[in-house]
Amino acid sequence: MLRHIQPSDDPNLLIGFEKGDDAAVYRLSDEIAVVLTVDLFTPVVDDPYQYGLIAAANAFSDIYAKGGRPLLALNVAGFPRRLPLEILAEMLRGGADKAAEAGVIIVGGHTIDDAEPKYGLAVTGFVHPSKIVTNAGARPGDLLYLTKPLGLGVITTGIKQEKTPPGVAAEAVRVMETLNREASEAMLEAGAHACTDVTGFGLLGHLHEMVEAAGTGALVALPAVPVLDGARAVATLGAVAGAPRATWSGWRTRSPGTPRSTRSPGPCWLTRRPRAGCSSRSLPRGRACSRRRCAGAASRPSQRSGQSRGAGIARSG
Repeated sequence: MLRHIQPSDDPNLLIGFEKGDDAAVYRLSDEIAVVLTVDLFTPVVDDPYQYGLIAAANAFSDIYAKGGRPLLALNVAGFPRRLPLEILAEMLRGGADKAAEAGVIIVGGHTIDDAEPKYGLAVTGFVHPSKIVTNAGARPGDLLYLTKPLGLGVITTGIKQEKTPPGVAAEAVRVMETLNREASEAMLEAGAHACTDVTGFGLLGHLHEMVEAAGTGALVALPAVPVLDGARAVATLGAVAGAPRATWSGWRTRSPGTPRSTRSPGPCWLTRRPRAGCSSRSLPRGRACSRRRCAGAASRPSQRSGQSRGAGIARSG
């Protein structure tokens, strides 16, 4: 869709849209670069306040993924005239409370009349130019880590279809509204080579963007990938989100044994052998962050993945 937009050749634009990164980064000086992103989506839960919490945490994650700190935000919302304004107020209250937790100042926003509620934020953050983490820096031999468990798309789809048990839904909300701030700090401490925010396209979709941008491939071992309790049971009831399904069919993600002629520039390999975990953060061997902080976004040490040796990112050829 962006092929008609000419990329900028401004040397201070450190990250643009060319490689599908999470946010744009523009250098203001040798010490400061501004990080810009906007994100909004339709409700994934029934409670408007929780929806606001989740939407704000999601928007801030793009800044955290680049190693930055979010500072300012503008509300962006679509809302039907037929619904009570109290619902919109609760959405905005949730966003404001999460922004306060993150140390972000909401300075305004814009709302339009829409057929379905939508909410998110345009966020401005800052990062030192030498500490930017892009989605294109993965190297052969890196280990991959997840900061939160998978299964949120399945669970939220199940909520819409009334297939998700209340306890499973409550845990999913807790995970979704948890800031990735500690995980970002741990990533910088560990010297991560690359990072991306895993959201709508699912793990394989966003990982595909990472390896394509880096000219590498990745091996994902299913047993090492953390999944929320209850997600598999909900999936067996047919609650599968549409975006990952479209990603799976549209991109050339393959498993070992697929003929080389079908191989994409940056393949993601699936295997059931317990060799390596896969995540949004590409860490050099020997520099893995502490167990507590690497899993800090989910507050569960057991959700640290990619611990086994001998696998990680493999150069595609």
